[in-house]
Amino acid sequence: MARSHSDVLVVGGGIIGLGVAWRAAQRGLAVALVDPVPGGGAAQVAAGMLAPVTELQYGEEPLLRLGMASNERYAAFAAELTEVTGLDTGYRRTGTLAVALDADDREELRELHAFQARLGLDSQWLTGRECRRLEPMLAPGVRGGLLVTGDHQVDGRRLARALVVACERAGVVLHRESAVELLVEDGRAAGVRTDGGAELAAGRTVLAAGCRSHLLPGLPEGVLPPVRPVKGQVLRLRIPEAYRPFLSRNVRAVVRGQHIYLVPRADGELVIGATSEEQGFDTTVTAGGVYELLRDAHELVPGLTELPLVETGAGLRPGSPDNAPLLGPTRLPGLVAATGHYRNGVLLTPVTADLLGEHLATGSVPELAAPFSPDRFHAKALAC
Repeated sequence: MARSHSDVLVVGGGIIGLGVAWRAAQRGLAVALVDPVPGGGAAQVAAGMLAPVTELQYGEEPLLRLGMASNERYAAFAAELTEVTGLDTGYRRTGTLAVALDADDREELRELHAFQARLGLDSQWLTGRECRRLEPMLAPGVRGGLLVTGDHQVDGRRLARALVVACERAGVVLHRESAVELLVEDGRAAGVRTDGGAELAAGRTVLAAGCRSHLLPGLPEGVLPPVRPVKGQVLRLRIPEAYRPFLSRNVRAVVRGQHIYLVPRADGELVIGATSEEQGFDTTVTAGGVYELLRDAHELVPGLTELPLVETGAGLRPGSPDNAPLLGPTRLPGLVAATGHYRNGVLLTPVTADLLGEHLATGSVPELAAPFSPDRFHAKALAC
């Protein structure tokens, strides 16, 4: 049976796994990554909003700090990728405008603005008229909004392509196979076996397989909590040259209790997302999902019904029990987690790569990663 050995083996070739592999290789470690299609995964569907402030929810202050730290690193991270690979990641400093379409939504947004202010975050309250002055395509009924200039965007597909090339140029060995079993020797994670029969041995194994991370055969029970798949359907429209600029920044709102966002790309693509469905591992695009997204987007920006619909898609967000990521060493020696990023996978790629790269190179857990230890759920269970 074929057997290879590396310092670090990353299981999962989405943008999180690729980022960790790249940073670990830059630290001088011998790194391998196993995934049948490196660069695939949820990033192929994600809209790519980098929105730690407008994504903020009550009780998520530690996640906010992590997201802010990652957002601050994004410009340099994207520039470095472009320098190394010659590929554009689609990173844009666009800002986000979150708007309210009725009085109830306006009050909710006002409360969010007050919460942001208490945390010292930079957001500006605008009247409906001021919102429409910034984005003339908005519906006349917009009642007010929040402008967050520090929220930006990146193209998940371009980012994934660049990370694959960066890994290859940094010496990461890409095994285009599926991991079918975690190898455990003497009570320690020792690598994986692939569907091709190869044994990929490693000093440390990083689980970065998204919502399937905890399902790897051979993983001892209780090492990782369940990471559930949360389905998100997304639409892609094309803005003809004659309609540009259609929108100048990311726009988001709550319509009939459903969150919706519109992300305009520099190349004329407009991404509309996303549903949030607890449907297991189903990635079917449904007529209902497409209808609801178009209906709600039309209420927000009526003119988009004139745009060509060029693509529909669905992906799976990896949600942990508390919707925060699992970062760092697990209870199984030699096994490290980098999963559970839920709706913030694209945003948290740079900081996850940096924190895990530091841990893999030094053995220490960076302070910023400490609140996201995979062991936090085990500690809560013991307390109960």
